[in-house]
Amino acid sequence: MKTISSKRRLLWLGGIAFVAISASLFYVNFFLARPTGVGPAGPEVSAEPFQSTWTDRKVHLVGIGDSITAGLGASAQNLTFFNRLLHNPPNEFDDMADKSLLTVLPNLTSKNLAMSGSNSSQHLQVIEERLSPKPNDVFGIVVMTTGGNDLIHSYGKSLPRECAMYGASLEQAQPWIESFRQRLSKMLDLITERFPGGCEIYLANIYDPTDGVGDAPSIYLPHWRDGLAIHAAYNSVIVEATQSRENVHLVPIYEAFLGHGSHCRQFWRTTYNWKDPNYWYYSNVEDPNDRGYDAIRRSFLNVIVKNSQLRPRGEK
Repeated sequence: MKTISSKRRLLWLGGIAFVAISASLFYVNFFLARPTGVGPAGPEVSAEPFQSTWTDRKVHLVGIGDSITAGLGASAQNLTFFNRLLHNPPNEFDDMADKSLLTVLPNLTSKNLAMSGSNSSQHLQVIEERLSPKPNDVFGIVVMTTGGNDLIHSYGKSLPRECAMYGASLEQAQPWIESFRQRLSKMLDLITERFPGGCEIYLANIYDPTDGVGDAPSIYLPHWRDGLAIHAAYNSVIVEATQSRENVHLVPIYEAFLGHGSHCRQFWRTTYNWKDPNYWYYSNVEDPNDRGYDAIRRSFLNVIVKNSQLRPRGEK
């Protein structure tokens, strides 16, 4: 009897150990593991629009915004999305060879005014103080990311306030959301005024490193009950701004990055990307890694190709 009892005890202990090890492996693989993957990332970009010059007129590319446009997280400066828009980096992916703005805009100049860590109030100040009026013969292309730091700062380490509202309730954030609406409108109007010869503004919405789940601890931040709601309100403001102006176009990086955040390995979620179930964020969680910047570059290029009046009439 003692022998049988000992065997049963060993079987129970073995079963418990098996379950514990399996559960641990499952948790590590699907909740902690965040592989970055290799190779191209993001949407395909058609080769046809880059087969011939769009225009010989003077064009000036300007970057405005936060660390995404500044390029924090890229392993080299030529791998930021802004610089990848300009020209292809060495060892470019085969499917992106010769797909850049300098390929089709031979008289293109550029200036990146983006600053890492900056919020939308600072972006307005940059436009007012550093974006000088351009000559009438210069056409502007402006790429812009704004609002993300308004949401994530100061990471729950201080009481929420305007442009640093992490942890705020939706009710508390309402006046700050309205201020962002007015501030963004003023920014877009000022940019347009700075280019009397015409300009196009390509404005990205704000991505979500939690893949739409809203569980801030998965990105090592304190719980934020109304975080998703406030995030959605900011993105709604951005969409409204692009819909109300003919020269402003939405770049949907929120949609592009779904499935590439903290839940990228969780195949049971609707955001799971079966072709590329990998993490596109840098180690600081809030900025892209190299593959993320590739995806952003492609997203901007596709919207520029679709909407730019610089392309010869009749092309799509």
